Amino acid sequence: MSKNKKIHVKGLDIVLYQDNQHDYISLTDIARYRDAERSDYILQNWMRNRSTIEFIGLWETFNNTGFNSIEFDGIKNMSGSNSFSLTPKRWIESTNAIGIISKTGRYGGTFAHKDIAFEFATWLSAEFKFYLIKEFQRLKEDENSRLKLEWSLQRTISKINYQIHTDAIKENLIPKAITWQQAGFVYASEADLLNMALFGITAKEWRDNNPGQTGNIRDYATLEQLVVLSNMESINALLIARGLPQAERLLQLNQVAITQMKSLLESKTIKRLNRSKDDGKNG
Repeated sequence: MSKNKKIHVKGLDIVLYQDNQHDYISLTDIARYRDAERSDYILQNWMRNRSTIEFIGLWETFNNTGFNSIEFDGIKNMSGSNSFSLTPKRWIESTNAIGIISKTGRYGGTFAHKDIAFEFATWLSAEFKFYLIKEFQRLKEDENSRLKLEWSLQRTISKINYQIHTDAIKENLIPKAITWQQAGFVYASEADLLNMALFGITAKEWRDNNPGQTGNIRDYATLEQLVVLSNMESINALLIARGLPQAERLLQLNQVAITQMKSLLESKTIKRLNRSKDDGKNG
């Protein structure tokens, strides 16, 4: 289950989340468009309708193999009468429904699969449904763009790492080699150990030397340095597990940084990527 997200529709924040690749939208939040104080009452009114029962029952029939169709038939037969009432909790418990669910906690309330949520919005307000769908589509487009960017970055890093493993060790050293005296210094954190191995400086030393800069030393790292840093974090974890003291780990990580940075800076792959990046900026 992924982290809760929000979309803003007609002055209301609508919470939604994804479960098993299915999007669920807060019916409680949607109902507040009609009555901010009595959203539960609005939901119960909607669920009294026979057309609502038929729709959510049909949805469960197509999407839920554990749906209790016998209980559903009983509820459907009673729907529409003056004495009939139905709450989301009763619907879920009686029919083993999965299209409508209840959540507790900070972002609790009644949620429904997007198909059902849009149906509820139709009953509530055609205008509200229109804006709800527009905002939902915008969110999904943003997510797709982000996933494409992550996929592209993963491909780039994969190419870079392949170049690291195929290149031979070069003679020139980048960055500078750590001395035994430097290695003997005790660092306050593993993050600073990695900073020293790669950049030759701790985070505090960088801040002291760059008082006008915001962020930290890693915010100003190149793509090559970030790739090497990621590799070093994994290697450091293995060295810690082997019980190597900090001074020894620093020397080994520094050699890793030297070898990989030299390989990356001389690789044709990186040069081609940098040229493409510059061409994109100039265009």
